[in-house]
Amino acid sequence: MTPSEQRHDRIVLILACVAQFMVILDVSVVNVALPSIGRDLHYSPVGLQWVVNAYILTFAGFLLLGGRAADLLGRRRVYLLGLALFSLASLVGGLAQTSTWLTAARAVQGVGGAFLSPATLTILVTTFSGRRLVRALGVWSALGGAGGAAGAVLGGVLTSELSWRWVLFVNVPIGIAAAAVAVAELSELRSADGNRRLDVAGSLTVTAGLALLAYGIVGTDQYPWGSAHTVGTLLGAAVLLAAFVTLQWRSSSPLVPLRLFTSRWVTGANVIMALVGAAFFSMWYFLSLYFQYVLRYGPLRAGLAFLPMCAAIVVGAQASSRLLPRFGTRPLLVAGNLCSIAGFAWLSRMSPSAGYWGVVFGAGTVAALAIGVLFTPLAAAGTAGVDRAEAGLASGVLNTSRQVGGSVGLAVLATLATDRSRTLVHDAVPAAAALSTGYADAFVVAAGLSVAALAAVWLVPRERARTEPNETELATAG
Repeated sequence: MTPSEQRHDRIVLILACVAQFMVILDVSVVNVALPSIGRDLHYSPVGLQWVVNAYILTFAGFLLLGGRAADLLGRRRVYLLGLALFSLASLVGGLAQTSTWLTAARAVQGVGGAFLSPATLTILVTTFSGRRLVRALGVWSALGGAGGAAGAVLGGVLTSELSWRWVLFVNVPIGIAAAAVAVAELSELRSADGNRRLDVAGSLTVTAGLALLAYGIVGTDQYPWGSAHTVGTLLGAAVLLAAFVTLQWRSSSPLVPLRLFTSRWVTGANVIMALVGAAFFSMWYFLSLYFQYVLRYGPLRAGLAFLPMCAAIVVGAQASSRLLPRFGTRPLLVAGNLCSIAGFAWLSRMSPSAGYWGVVFGAGTVAALAIGVLFTPLAAAGTAGVDRAEAGLASGVLNTSRQVGGSVGLAVLATLATDRSRTLVHDAVPAAAALSTGYADAFVVAAGLSVAALAAVWLVPRERARTEPNETELATAG
């Protein structure tokens, strides 16, 4: 490979990683800023989670469309489209004057991220091959995974030193710089079947269904599970999601070809990713609130408290990418899930007296290490055996599983924690103790989700059981 080709490949890798980092960053960057946002824009305690969930839901709902668009319309075009929409929505959100304004901007930001994220994996899969692809996936996974923890750190610094608005404004200059480099360096590549139509109806149906599902779960804070409101909302979500599956089954150009799930690799990776997302997305949310509401940290100190976790993700991802060719996918998935079970079980022992050093530092670092270990083998398994022309689709499905799991998991765990804390406050338990108990109970459930993810590892076949491996799989098998 010539020096100019090596330089080009490095730039392509940087473009993919920067965009993925931004997208994952914005899931968590607002967490530390939530108390400030709630005060300024008058969110209710339950409504505050929609600053996070509005982004996650549209991100999850449109990821499938974004992945298919990257295949059919071209990776460069979709990358630039997603980057522009993401950056513009960040600017509008930073200027928000009401809670509705910010929630709407976060939803549009999620749509931009949904087009941007699968384009990044498509760029990697179509640019690199063999062991170079495994190394590229390791860097991509490390930066993407670290985005969750780094978002909390950056959010704390920006909120403390400037304003919560800068957690959104910061995306604008990064987006402009990335777009300029992409225009100059990124070549266009799309599927030969590029004249097929995009399944917009399917995307709208699945997004509406997921949003209604999350809304129904969150609504149990005010309406009991057996109430007409909750039952009707959840039934409506079920109807919409069933309609989505029906559309995919009958469509000549489905958003998600159901044949994709005949692969045990794809099915197993997506089941595990959904459970991992459900467990880990809530971790940043609850720890941010624990630091500020229970330990009384300011935004800056709360953000800095996430630094060890950020480092652990990077270490885990780099170790995982090096071990993957030697040991294969399943052992790393087992190791990662065992770490997450231990980390969440340890976090469930949090209390006002335990503090940061007593529980969170060690437990959070172990759980964060698990994130780093898991993402690389899941990315490899989720695209194993998939034709390169559908790499964006497979990426979109995998990311959708993570976001759907995260959104529904956050809705369930936040509602559970709020109900538990409210009951304890009603029983005259001090507020700090009541809040930490609610968060601790949520982490018990997160540990249970990790146990389920560990059991799901056996859905993923052993490497020797595969036939017709692609280059990613050959590199994985070493």
